[in-house]
Amino acid sequence: MTNTTYYQEFTSPIGRLLLVSDGAALTGLSMSDNDGGPQPGPGWMRGGKLLESACEQLDAYFSGASYEFDIPLAADGTDFQKRVWRQLQRIPFGETISYGEQARRIGQPKASRAVGRANGQNPIAIVVPCHRVIGADGTLTGFGGGIDRKKWLLDHEASAKRALMNAGDTIRRSRNSRRGPQPRRTTNALSKK
Repeated sequence: MTNTTYYQEFTSPIGRLLLVSDGAALTGLSMSDNDGGPQPGPGWMRGGKLLESACEQLDAYFSGASYEFDIPLAADGTDFQKRVWRQLQRIPFGETISYGEQARRIGQPKASRAVGRANGQNPIAIVVPCHRVIGADGTLTGFGGGIDRKKWLLDHEASAKRALMNAGDTIRRSRNSRRGPQPRRTTNALSKK
């Protein structure tokens, strides 16, 4: 493996994003039009297949056509940070949890402030969805890209999730209307076969 750093800029509805890769995995995704935001460094190379795929997946995310990412990730951080970031990836699309709940989920219920700091150090925004973590009272707090962007991302996901659910209901209604009423199935998880 070489020490080459690859980058790609992506224009999104929330501004210009900078994607960074080591050639094997995505190592960074940030809002590059923030004051002091990261910029391509000397010797960085533009593009690459991995970043092309990441941009296609971001395009699908922002258009509401997809809500999952299938990109190898390699975030640099402490063991604690990596545990926090893995938990972020388990928060379902279109849902939010509090910092306290995230701390509980990693087995450290009293570490909500440390979890907040780790979320703030997340190098791969959006794909590792730190925007899905909110204050215990439901307020939008702490997002490196700014609260306006966090609100936009959460609103986008809620809207896309509603559209996906409505589309699923329409498909189910369409299938059921062709087949007529279907018997209701019940299952008992405790029954033995």
